[in-house]
Amino acid sequence: MLGRKSLPLACAALAVAAQLTATTPAHAAHGETCHTESRAWRYVVVFAPGTSDTEARDAVDAACGALNGYFPEIAVAVATSSDPGFDSAMGQDRAFSAQRARHRRAQGSTTASTDRRAARQETAATAADGDTGDGDTGHGNRRAADRTAEQWNLRMTDAAGVGADRTHPDRTHSAQADLADVTVGVLDSGIDATHPDLAGAVDPAASAGCVRGVPDRHRSAWSARRSAHGTHVAGLVGAADDGRGITGTAPGARLASLRVVDDEGYVTPEAAVCGYVWAARQGMAVANSSVTVAPSGVSCAAGPGRRVVHEAVARAVEFAERSGTLTVAAATNDGFELGPLPRSGLHRDEAARTDDLTRSCVAVPAGLRNAVTVAAVDHRGAKTAYSSYGRDVIDLAAPGGTAGHCVLSTVPGGYDRMCGTSMAAPHVAGAAAVLAATGSGRQSPAELRRVLQRQALPVACPDAAREDGACTGPRGDNAFHGSGIVNAGAAHATHAVHRLLARLGEQH
Repeated sequence: MLGRKSLPLACAALAVAAQLTATTPAHAAHGETCHTESRAWRYVVVFAPGTSDTEARDAVDAACGALNGYFPEIAVAVATSSDPGFDSAMGQDRAFSAQRARHRRAQGSTTASTDRRAARQETAATAADGDTGDGDTGHGNRRAADRTAEQWNLRMTDAAGVGADRTHPDRTHSAQADLADVTVGVLDSGIDATHPDLAGAVDPAASAGCVRGVPDRHRSAWSARRSAHGTHVAGLVGAADDGRGITGTAPGARLASLRVVDDEGYVTPEAAVCGYVWAARQGMAVANSSVTVAPSGVSCAAGPGRRVVHEAVARAVEFAERSGTLTVAAATNDGFELGPLPRSGLHRDEAARTDDLTRSCVAVPAGLRNAVTVAAVDHRGAKTAYSSYGRDVIDLAAPGGTAGHCVLSTVPGGYDRMCGTSMAAPHVAGAAAVLAATGSGRQSPAELRRVLQRQALPVACPDAAREDGACTGPRGDNAFHGSGIVNAGAAHATHAVHRLLARLGEQH
């Protein structure tokens, strides 16, 4: 067995920030030996800001682990260790293995009540949250007839003209030309880049697989595998407007496949961190997150690792915003009332760290302050029963559909219908992409959020939901719909006006 090493650099690094109290690995400091289990587990590890790559590596090594990757911008690392005491050695609320936690639950090592709660959380954490319906799959990659007439979602968001009005091809082509400079990252289960509706949109150079917590640019790492979910979401954002198949909310936008969902349908915190940091580093305008992070998923009770998961992913999303990337998140399909999550420890004093992590049902990334969180409505515009909700959590609503009226989009081999908040979010991501293509300068995420909310079609709380207290807040700012249903048509109109003004300016 290996001997634990001293930690002079690690201790110094962990003491950098006052709000992130360092904990020296006690057994490492006493020179105890490393212990091994039958397999090594992957961990997400949170360090104090300013920790260097070398300091992080030394700290992980001293705790009997190996550093797989490090994101210095947010001081978050990905490590593996077969020592069962690795997380304790790293310090309280510093390291967590979603892999190991899932394995232990599967082995029945927790109480029955915890197992039941975990099962609910894991269901929420999978990306495959849509109901598949009467789609048209299995015809390979042959081009289909125009199916935009079946896209009630485009009509609801006032984007029907995107795929219907081809009487002004110059207008369509100019919008698509501008959108060619805008990239939307799709954090999901991977995209089928060979699908005819998506082949011209997916950018292999900007795509990466993040399932293992570090970027992998091989095509096999970011392509769709077992799940059609990511391809469906991608189509709702940017399927081509060419008179064939379906049309996305922002046809012409570039799509980056950021695969964060593993083959079992889970999103670990390190995968999410990798996806958001990659999107930010690549200068993407929008990152769509139709996923929730395991194992916390939607959680209404404190569980192991919750603080680590929240801290790591919150740092990544905040970094994305600082870098100019807007995060759009699905509200989850549990029908729970969600509470807002605090910012990361990088932005709060020590007293605030005990805030709201255990007082309400929470979801990552849906509850994060820097995410634009989207609830789902049905084909009549009413919030669906499955869509989670919450004041100060829900920012906008968009079509998610219900049984018999799910949302049509692309899947590997053809087209299919799915329902869920996963389908709602990409409508907002697409509208944000259109706005990001507007004007001569790049709009900040905060500016994009303000315009999206200002242009939304306001919806009041249903009487019954208001009376029983489920839906609070006025029309245009309530727990069910946020500012209202996203208005993609207004985003396209804004783009057209800016395009016209720019053209007039060129003539003078």
